[in-house]
Amino acid sequence: MRKLGELIARAAPTEATVLITGETGTGKELVARTIHALSPRANKTFVPINCAAIPQELLESELFGHARGAFTGALAPRPGLFQLAKGGTLLLDEVGELPLALQAKLLRVLQEREVRPIGADHPVPVDVRVIASTNKDLEEEVAKGMFRQDLFYRLQVIPIVVPPLRTRRSDIPLLVNHFLQQSNRRYGIAVEISTDAMVYLWEYDWPGNVRQLENIVEQLVILSSKDRIDVDDLPATIVAPKTHAGQTPLPILEAAGLDLQQTLEQLEFRLIEEALRLAKGKKSAAAALLRVKRTTLVAKLRRRKEAKAPGPRANAPKPARLYSVPMEDGEDMEATRGAQPLLRRAQ
Repeated sequence: MRKLGELIARAAPTEATVLITGETGTGKELVARTIHALSPRANKTFVPINCAAIPQELLESELFGHARGAFTGALAPRPGLFQLAKGGTLLLDEVGELPLALQAKLLRVLQEREVRPIGADHPVPVDVRVIASTNKDLEEEVAKGMFRQDLFYRLQVIPIVVPPLRTRRSDIPLLVNHFLQQSNRRYGIAVEISTDAMVYLWEYDWPGNVRQLENIVEQLVILSSKDRIDVDDLPATIVAPKTHAGQTPLPILEAAGLDLQQTLEQLEFRLIEEALRLAKGKKSAAAALLRVKRTTLVAKLRRRKEAKAPGPRANAPKPARLYSVPMEDGEDMEATRGAQPLLRRAQ
């Protein structure tokens, strides 16, 4: 987040177009407003528009305006947002939702610094800085043919990626306390949060990111019947994260103690699962994230699988021992003890 702040500070004084990407609720609009506030255009207008919230047939008129009589109901000329943001900053939120035809017109506006309102005879010059944001992977959209490649490169002069909250968990207590103080001032009360409750909030993955965290804290303050928010006050999805991505909460050492070996094994496998998710199932990449050898990772996965498998029946014959030879990601070649001579001859 410090690096993100440094990047914002370097981008703000320039006139370069900025593309902000990140998951829903990470604070992309806040980043855009910060860039505007630190720019030479700070005393001018900041105009945000959600490209996904306006019907496609009205979006062009909203952005570029229209002349009188351009279409039925256009009784007077109307300036678009590019003209209304004169001298300021225009945020194109969810720019990935723009239809292809409008993407071509936007590209021309960015290149020529002028717009042609619908039905107008002449273009109108505009002085506006454009910031775009999206929760989509625009490179993937370009590959699918859903987003123009030339517009993507034109928007991404300065790319800024806002990380999800689950990848910066140390920020969670800071944000919780900030939103707690904010809600306390708003409702004129003084509610605190217990350490145990904070642990559960820290451990939760927050699919809705900072926005979800802010809403949950406000909910807890409003519904709290006492001066201290405890674990019992938290929503079930946070207290019982097994219903969310199959995860378990961070253990708390109590007077009764805990099984350290079992707890460490659970934590280790959770990190392995997270690494495999980030690596999209590729064991070599997951091992690199965990800074272990691929063979070590494969062995841990095998031990976990064996531990979860039901035990053999008392009278069942002892199965032949299996030897696993690590192959490409997702593949294991298994051979029984009796197959070893064949393997040696093949070698």
